[in-house]
Amino acid sequence: MAEREFLLLQELMREAGRMVRRQALRERVWGCRFDPGSNVVDVYVRRLRAKLGADIIETIRGEGYLFRA
Repeated sequence: MAEREFLLLQELMREAGRMVRRQALRERVWGCRFDPGSNVVDVYVRRLRAKLGADIIETIRGEGYLFRA
């Protein structure tokens, strides 16, 4: 697992059962504010789903993600 994937998973797990906004994930995992049009979080979530299973991370459309513990 790549370092950023691990950090993203760690942030999602820390907030398990609660929705985490994409912007918050960009700031916490990548350490800076990216262009709001960036899909970096989506790409990394897709990678995590491929490794962990599609149903463990739920997309909250237009908002963020929810980790199902």
